[in-house]
Amino acid sequence: INQILPTARAGSTLGDVGEKAMVIRTWTRSVLRKLIGYKEHHHRLLDEAATTLELALPKDIVIKNIIPFLQLPSYTFEVEG
Repeated sequence: INQILPTARAGSTLGDVGEKAMVIRTWTRSVLRKLIGYKEHHHRLLDEAATTLELALPKDIVIKNIIPFLQLPSYTFEVEG
């Protein structure tokens, strides 16, 4: 973003949002897509770890004590288009 934004054209009229706004929106969407991907990857790893723990420990201990500790906050990210 720091390489593209300085050379992008700013909007000049009410109907023209300009390149800067479009560059920022595109960059923000790409960051959100990456965050969503990281969150999905985290959940896959969490499921794998939970399965391993369930094999080694009684299920009630895993569900009550370990899973809540490992879970990410339930933030949601929405990406347009």
